Amino acid sequence: MKIQLKNVRLSFPSLFKPSSFEGSDPKFSATFIMDKEVNAKDISRLEKAINSVVKENFKGNHKCLKGVCLRDGEEKTDNDGEFKDGFGPEVMFTTASNKNRPQVVDRDPSIPLIEEDGKIYAGCYVNVSINLWAQDNKYGKRVNASLSAVQFVKDGDTFGESRINPEDEFGVIEDEDDDGEDGLG
Repeated sequence: MKIQLKNVRLSFPSLFKPSSFEGSDPKFSATFIMDKEVNAKDISRLEKAINSVVKENFKGNHKCLKGVCLRDGEEKTDNDGEFKDGFGPEVMFTTASNKNRPQVVDRDPSIPLIEEDGKIYAGCYVNVSINLWAQDNKYGKRVNASLSAVQFVKDGDTFGESRINPEDEFGVIEDEDDDGEDGLG
């Protein structure tokens, strides 16, 4: 079941190069953070879609599930019990992945983005297209999300360490005279 989420925060992006977690097969993935008030309609649509998948694949039995792709922001804490950047009681989040690279585009969807553009980063706002699917295998029963496409919407505060401005960090290195010094030292 295809769902589109609008104007959500991007976190833990692995959109241009696949990554693996605890020895799993490498996948493209990202987490999408939704403010419970601002994104209330998206959260409601996602909950209804999850319920449809559960009804269709598990006879409506939510109790048999090990989990679903929509979770509360209070669940994302670091080793010290502090909320990770962007998470907390005021948000919900969903994580989506795919073995195939998702389409990543600019505000104009005809303009593809690449990693070197630097437009897609943890903390920016995006629109995302995901497909919900039912997992029923040796790892358990779940409702997961497959990642299809991501569209840059606008900049946001960067999660994690923010990028530095090299001009603020370093001065200009001048060529030295005949003493062979390169100005580094």
